[in-house]
Amino acid sequence: QLQLVESGGGSAQPGGSLRLSCAASGFTLDFYAIGWFRQAPGKEREGVLCISSRGTSTNYADSVKGRFTISRDNAKNTVYLQMNSLKPEDTAVYYCAVRRYVCSANAGSWDYWGQGTQVTVSS
Repeated sequence: QLQLVESGGGSAQPGGSLRLSCAASGFTLDFYAIGWFRQAPGKEREGVLCISSRGTSTNYADSVKGRFTISRDNAKNTVYLQMNSLKPEDTAVYYCAVRRYVCSANAGSWDYWGQGTQVTVSS
């Protein structure tokens, strides 16, 4: 059974860091792009970062530039979202998703989604 499981969420203080993981099971991530999305209360889901099957990253949120990075470890079938210099406005449920090969900002074009992990940034 194909499954994506996010982990690593939790609480952090402003300026702190968290690393989210997205572990895939039931299939190999080698031929998939993996995206991280987030949804804050009362807001639409937005794309954050994506990494293609070839390892090219795409940033969809200007607000995270220079603070968040995405990486993938195909050997572990896992993708990571490193979040540094966290801000209260980063508070959201973070989701990973996969689609074949290339990234897309259109959330509707992604094939499979994880269940999400909560990130809360507050002092």
